[in-house]
Amino acid sequence: MSINQELKNRNQDLCELCNAEPATIEYTVSPKSDDSIDNQVGICETCLKALDDKDAGFHWRCLEGSIWSPYPSVQALSYRILNQHKEEAWASDLMSSVDLDENIVQWAMTAFEVAEVHKDAYGNLLENGDNVVLTQALNVKGTNFTASKGTVVKKIKLVHDNPEQIEGKINDQTIVILCKFVKKG
Repeated sequence: MSINQELKNRNQDLCELCNAEPATIEYTVSPKSDDSIDNQVGICETCLKALDDKDAGFHWRCLEGSIWSPYPSVQALSYRILNQHKEEAWASDLMSSVDLDENIVQWAMTAFEVAEVHKDAYGNLLENGDNVVLTQALNVKGTNFTASKGTVVKKIKLVHDNPEQIEGKINDQTIVILCKFVKKG
């Protein structure tokens, strides 16, 4: 596997995490893209394998040095790994001893974000275009009708910035419906 020479030179050909072995891998710190070495960390095979090993806590003691790197990508990846081991005193102490820029911490923590999803009253995943059934009668604000329990709403649209709401047509009127009042049909 080849590695960008500029990335190798950044840490004298050594892994930017452990500083013990040669850097042989360009590791892009998600969610950034690999179009710039500013988003990458030069790492060794040992650190790459340890990234997937939940029992590699002792190996990551090396982050006591890399967290202080002048490169944001190295700081973000180091902080991300430390966060995975925050139950261990050494990792927790190290995390609290550094004062990283908020953008770097946010970058590091994106790996732990869970995408918000729309679910019906029974926990079923809702998607654009699904058909749903109302689980209770709903007064439709701004109109003079009530949507009765059992009404089928076809081809719903998800409200992209609110996982608790969908849009659908009832009586040719587009309305916003709370997900907790529908069942996927």
